[in-house]
Amino acid sequence: MTVAASTERPQLPFVRPNVLDLAPLYEVLRREAPVAEVTTPAGDPAWLVTRFNEVRDLLADKRLGRSHPEPERASRISYAAVQDGPSGTYETENADHTRMRRLLTPAFSAKRMLQLSDHVQDLVDGYIDQLVADHDGSPDGIVDLHAGLAFPLPVAVICRLLGVPEGDRDRFRLLSERMATYSEDGDAHRARTEFGRYMAGLAEAKRAHLGEDVISDLVRAQAGDEDFDYAEMVRLSVGLLFAGHETTVNRIGLGTLFLLTRPDQWDALTTDPDGRINATVEEIMRLGAPGDLGILRYAHTDLDVAGVTIHRGDAVILSINSANRDPSVFDDAETFDPEREERGHVGFGHGPHFCIGASLARVELRTVFATLARRVSGLRLAADLDSIDVRKDHITGGVTALPVTW
Repeated sequence: MTVAASTERPQLPFVRPNVLDLAPLYEVLRREAPVAEVTTPAGDPAWLVTRFNEVRDLLADKRLGRSHPEPERASRISYAAVQDGPSGTYETENADHTRMRRLLTPAFSAKRMLQLSDHVQDLVDGYIDQLVADHDGSPDGIVDLHAGLAFPLPVAVICRLLGVPEGDRDRFRLLSERMATYSEDGDAHRARTEFGRYMAGLAEAKRAHLGEDVISDLVRAQAGDEDFDYAEMVRLSVGLLFAGHETTVNRIGLGTLFLLTRPDQWDALTTDPDGRINATVEEIMRLGAPGDLGILRYAHTDLDVAGVTIHRGDAVILSINSANRDPSVFDDAETFDPEREERGHVGFGHGPHFCIGASLARVELRTVFATLARRVSGLRLAADLDSIDVRKDHITGGVTALPVTW
């Protein structure tokens, strides 16, 4: 198949053969049309960027932004309520972003994350203790690693960091699920409204009893900064809670699948978990591909990219998944190889919007996989890859269950 063979814009999301591999069309686009016109799940036009160099450069290009010069005319990426369309104020986006990064950086610093590492280790050990007990008490010895570890760990960690009661996790899990689903009936946006009310109530409760947590920090900042309004504080809190657990949950699931479907890599990690864990996590971040869309941006001015003119106001989708599998940058790009020399993936983004939670995600992923390798070295999948249930019509995708045994 060639791009030229089709006169219609390809429709996102492209169909994947399984949860670990991308649609073959991405390889065609990287080669023939690295900046291609596509139709979003919401039915609107957008430019899809698939090659590594262009994706990395545009992630740092200030001519693109999350806001839109005319929001009412902006293309929508989906009917979900997460990264569905423009956000922020066009005239003040850069200043607002700088202020938020300055406010949040101390809470997500590498130093703070290292201080959290003992807590993360205690959590992981506790979840694995329970999985071992469940395994020993199960007639078939099968346990669900998703429900028992991949989901609860990031939830517990982000709850502690933000100051959210962990007892509310089922509530915001359901709200997160609804927010990120491509539903045309408006339920995703109703869930976003409910989530906002929940976070507003939490912020108000903290206002009288401020603590050492991120939401308390935001309440303090909002009270002392007239440019940081209440609605913005609530939106930011919702975004942090959603992003702070959803993506890590998925990377634990995908990393487990990559390792357990490649026994040589799992055996190598169990032989030397301390020596191989960092490289293994970086390869999971490179090759793991949650979701089937990408990073949404809007052109704030006309610009030329790879011979294509993108006009002011056009929607641009930067495919992190495709960029990280670009064979012009990574040898044997589709191969899961923690020993590869290339380390410059864009799994955490690039430039001013580089993921503020990167250090947190690395701490969690390193702890999970090193501990599993030490404590459950005989771990193996209890189902075929093709039978693993995957979330459909969801912004971040991911598995719904991960049956394992040992």
